[in-house]
Amino acid sequence: MSEEKPNTASPSDEKPDSAAGSQDSSASPGNEAAKPADETAKPADEAAKPAEEKVTYSVSPGFSAFLGAQKVGLAISSYQSGKFYLLSQNTDGGLLVDERFHRKAMGICFPDEHTLLLATLFQIIKFKNVLEADQQINNVFDTCYVPRQIFVTGELDAHDVGQLKDDRIVFVNTLYNCLATTSDRHSFTPLWKPPFISKIVKEDRCHMNGLAMEDGVPRYVTAVSKSDTIDGWRDRRFAGGIIIDIATGEIVIGGLSMPHSPRVYRDKLWVLNSGTGELGWVERAEKAQDAKFHPVVFCPGFVRGLSFHGKFAFVGLSKPRYQRFEGLALDKKLEDADSEPWCGVQVIDLDTGVCVHWFRIDGPVAELYDLSVVSGVMRPMSLSFASNEVLGLITHDELAEGAPAF
Repeated sequence: MSEEKPNTASPSDEKPDSAAGSQDSSASPGNEAAKPADETAKPADEAAKPAEEKVTYSVSPGFSAFLGAQKVGLAISSYQSGKFYLLSQNTDGGLLVDERFHRKAMGICFPDEHTLLLATLFQIIKFKNVLEADQQINNVFDTCYVPRQIFVTGELDAHDVGQLKDDRIVFVNTLYNCLATTSDRHSFTPLWKPPFISKIVKEDRCHMNGLAMEDGVPRYVTAVSKSDTIDGWRDRRFAGGIIIDIATGEIVIGGLSMPHSPRVYRDKLWVLNSGTGELGWVERAEKAQDAKFHPVVFCPGFVRGLSFHGKFAFVGLSKPRYQRFEGLALDKKLEDADSEPWCGVQVIDLDTGVCVHWFRIDGPVAELYDLSVVSGVMRPMSLSFASNEVLGLITHDELAEGAPAF
């Protein structure tokens, strides 16, 4: 790749949207500073919004240092607000928040540190990091994810997304109750459907949502029910949730409440039992009715979005939409804990089941969908189509010596 200024690349000639923020300074456009404990930082564009639209961020003391010590960033999507966040430790030790807009930002996947997949309202977007190891943008960011391939799918209510061994994209096509891949000609190509779904049809019947990948192979999916009629899952939200083994089509476990974000980690099948607010793992058995869900921790919110790093689990929390999800066990658990639900991320120590760090969002952003640890990246940023930055950041490969490679 070639850059005019390899170590100080800038997205545009104007003041960039992605200046650095920190815990100790006010936020700059495009990135906000989050302050520890109850202190908050305000998004840069809040002046242009009505007072009721203010969004504030707060973090536990040491959260940014924790990200820096682990040498990771954290990606978060909020379909309700269209926000896509990349969190990391700033050069001064504070928290760096890169915030971009993608309509209905949903499933996130990092097949490697240079590739980002994001499911949105009607597209699956593949981003690539355009910076070399010795390059930075704005003298801060060491990684810059730029949208390079866009697959227009139409509104499929795509949820989790992953990448297969052959680099094809795989995603949960919730509206059509199947796993699908992108197509050069059509909106999607179906790859697999649960045995209890009778046909590929535009009816969200079981609300399949989560996908567990392992070594480039889809292993498990979650669904709110095994219904085979349109919208049948809504009447099964309390205890109709299931996990399905993709290879066999068998139900691994039932009786869950709106499960999301299945993940295979350290030889265990983990899942978020969203309707009860619990992170736990599944002990498999020959029969699904004999399988057990082992809760590890209760989180004060509708849990959705799960990623791991070392002995830590990163769990996304949302405020429940009571008009649609009322009557779940989560309500009683919150009441018993004398707690209000909140939106953000909790970092759970798997050895103790204790929340050791957190990032919280208050204001109109009330629901998250997915999150992912970005390993080996210290200060990542991304570009969207909502600013001029994507127009001004130009990179290219080196010209090969010798005869043209036509």
